[in-house]
Amino acid sequence: MRIRFTLPLLRHHLYSVAALGLLASAGLSQAPFVQAQVVIAGPPKIGSSNPVTAEPLVSRPPTKPCIVPLFTNQKFGDYSAKTFTYTPPSNCKGPWAKVVFTADFTVTAGVQYDRTASIYLGHANIFYGTTAEPGSTLSPSWHVERDVTDLSTLFTAKQSGEADIYNIVNSTYTGVIYGNAALEFYHASSENPAPTIPSVVLPIMDGEGGAGTLITTYSKLKQSFTLPKNVERLYLDVIAQSQSSDEFWYTCVPNALTGPLESCGDTAFRETEISIDGTPAGVAPVSAWVFTGGIDPFLWIPITGVQTLDFKPYRVDLTPFAGLFADGKSHLFEIGVYNADSYFLATANLLVYTDPGASVVTGGIVTNTLSASPSPTESQDLQLDSNGNGTAFVKVASTRIFTISGYVNTSHGKVTTTLDQNINFVNYQTFTLSNTAYDQDIVQVNTANVQTTTTDSQGTRVVQGQVSFPINMDIGIQVNSDGSESQTTTSDQVSLIDLTGSGVGGNTLTYDKEEVKSADTLNFDSSGNFTGNTGTQSTATDEQINEQGEYYFLGLTAKGNVLTGISTKP
Repeated sequence: MRIRFTLPLLRHHLYSVAALGLLASAGLSQAPFVQAQVVIAGPPKIGSSNPVTAEPLVSRPPTKPCIVPLFTNQKFGDYSAKTFTYTPPSNCKGPWAKVVFTADFTVTAGVQYDRTASIYLGHANIFYGTTAEPGSTLSPSWHVERDVTDLSTLFTAKQSGEADIYNIVNSTYTGVIYGNAALEFYHASSENPAPTIPSVVLPIMDGEGGAGTLITTYSKLKQSFTLPKNVERLYLDVIAQSQSSDEFWYTCVPNALTGPLESCGDTAFRETEISIDGTPAGVAPVSAWVFTGGIDPFLWIPITGVQTLDFKPYRVDLTPFAGLFADGKSHLFEIGVYNADSYFLATANLLVYTDPGASVVTGGIVTNTLSASPSPTESQDLQLDSNGNGTAFVKVASTRIFTISGYVNTSHGKVTTTLDQNINFVNYQTFTLSNTAYDQDIVQVNTANVQTTTTDSQGTRVVQGQVSFPINMDIGIQVNSDGSESQTTTSDQVSLIDLTGSGVGGNTLTYDKEEVKSADTLNFDSSGNFTGNTGTQSTATDEQINEQGEYYFLGLTAKGNVLTGISTKP
């Protein structure tokens, strides 16, 4: 474990706490290199410090699956991609009712950072997340899984894949990561029919392989495709992960204030932007993921931050542009992150649905009011004296209200799709500064409201969706009269997905709210040595209603870095 900050532990006293320094001060000595195997993590267990979340497992049909291992006990101990070969299950050919990706990871006890973990098949991303950090006596193991049924066309042919968990292992960083991964295939039946899936899945990559592409203010992820001429619908599943000095982008301030407030720059606003042939085509909010080594690693033991171990891609509806591809020409797709500095990693899959009854589907754009860039507003109120003591208030906000509408002439008539979107972002930060204290209070709301109206020969259907990822965080540093110091951090993260639909096809409702609240205090003596953490507690809840109206709830509580409670509701 280690602490990483984009702000100092103390104003006028920049702390640089290395992993080993913190661990040694805490009495967590280095563990020798150990050759280990993956430990399969079970359900949440009272008294355990193993990583845990309140998220449910992927629902599955009540039948036995065909399981295809991707890799087993794969060691991640260097900066290289681990390749594997995938062969479709000969005894379980599609169509499939469901396909589920599963993985189990273990990190040996010792010293190690959290690492980005991504897995690709044919360069298409099938998993993206981060890893847990170990300790001298904690060798964390965790399980992740994802519904990848929409990617089924990838799984029909033999092809190569790669797992990217770039991990330094040497005399200083001793934690070795091991992993297993597999695909589960469930036969389609009358009771569990196969869903309609994309005809084509195309990864957007930089040409260097499967790993995420580095994005800064001056670089984008881009690729050209010649799509089928009969495209009826298409979507982009995109993940933009903050890295390096952008990792704590939600704590940043305007560049002119980075000195007085001792924080990172380019404001606390980031946004993922998508274009087709240079024309703005969509916007994806950036999630404020906090990794297991972020701010204070004890905040995330055992309950991790929201989606920390398994990022959820944001799906951008590009259907209004479907008619553009009937020309049979190459079209350029670009993905950038507004205000990205140093730096973001991005990966994306293009999901293409074609019309089986037509070889060519014509159409065009009716309306597109999306601007190429946002116009964020900034405000600030600094009440600082000549020594930099006092208070400061900083706000950055952005509102995107736009409509994109297009039509396609399909084998079953004209279909018009209209997207009305309202994307609201605001980040408030309040600083209280003195020679003996530094307090940074962050309140961020990041919400996308999308109304999709589809009109065809059958009538009109309207689906309203809201995706929100707010975060509240308070970081306070106090210097005591004896020279000892403490940092107290509280965090409240929420992921909300709310979807309602009415009209042709009947009514639908899905709801998913996950929340993690954490608190911890780090203590240091007058020489800057870490003396331990106190007051550690956290809670997690996940509440869901799926398309079938089934209800799910799980609540978790932890104290002193062990799980203390598990609760459910009928």
